Amino acid sequence: MSLIRRPASVDFLVVGLGNPGDEYSQSRHNAGFMVANALIRKHGLKRPRRRYEGRWVEGEVSGRTVAVLMPQTYMNCSGDAVSLAAKRKHIPTENIIVVHDDMDFPFGVIRARQGGGTGGHNGLKSIVSRLGGEGFSRVRVGIGRPEDAEVDPRDWVLTPFDESEEELAPIFDQAVQCVEMILSEGIEAAMGLFNRRDSGVENEE
Repeated sequence: MSLIRRPASVDFLVVGLGNPGDEYSQSRHNAGFMVANALIRKHGLKRPRRRYEGRWVEGEVSGRTVAVLMPQTYMNCSGDAVSLAAKRKHIPTENIIVVHDDMDFPFGVIRARQGGGTGGHNGLKSIVSRLGGEGFSRVRVGIGRPEDAEVDPRDWVLTPFDESEEELAPIFDQAVQCVEMILSEGIEAAMGLFNRRDSGVENEE
């Protein structure tokens, strides 16, 4: 008698958004990829492999069995990878955490949110469309807006960070801590801490 193999249990799906390819690797739009990689390194997870139209790895983070996904579909089609992984691994929308860049917050500000709009972010638009809902959690990494008003925001997000890796590391570490808090204590706890940190912007949640 053959045994039926069921999908390995995954409690949460952490999605880092970005674009594949060396030309985008250091761009502001790839902040989600950078945070996902920082999370993988911190918790000693295995090297991600190609799966579910993205780079995928499973492991334990903050006492939870977690999958980390970095879609390789390009930003505008991120939802294809996320919906495929969520369906195959039976992960409900409310257990998905999406990490992404956000121009509405100053550089380096980290914010948590559950549900809500997409703010014009094409990766979020794709995910909402493919999942059929907005109930997933978000960890937003502030990248600010260009000082020159004539710079097209679409060009801005695709340009590399001006800061060095040493300057960026603490920001991505904070985002990792935000993900960890969502996993261990819930989205409300993460919002309560990160959305009220002194950052020069008012708490909007």
